[in-house]
Amino acid sequence: QVQLVESGGGLVQAGGSLRLSCASSGRTLSSYAMAWFRQAPEKEREFVAGISWSGAPTYYADSVKGRFTISRDNAKNTLYLQETSLKPEDTGVYYCAADRLPYGLGNPRSQWGSWGQGTQVTVSS
Repeated sequence: QVQLVESGGGLVQAGGSLRLSCASSGRTLSSYAMAWFRQAPEKEREFVAGISWSGAPTYYADSVKGRFTISRDNAKNTLYLQETSLKPEDTGVYYCAADRLPYGLGNPRSQWGSWGQGTQVTVSS
């Protein structure tokens, strides 16, 4: 397993932007597909965006397409989620996840083996 640590969350007004980061301590992430999930209060955790081990392709939930961008810097062993045009419904705890097996695509059907502790994003109206 790999240790994942998210950062970059916070309180932002609707229409604002945030960039979330997910760093790994220990094993390199470069061979693993990665993803971002979120969980709003009293709702189930949902897939937000995924990225293959090589950086392409990428996958997005319909609710964030055109507003969020997932990317990775394998040299820094870090995953990012650039969030723009934020809406109150984007509020939740955001988690990064690593694929259970290497060389995956990172689509919603992937098997996620490692999770971070989460970072809170709150969007005020």
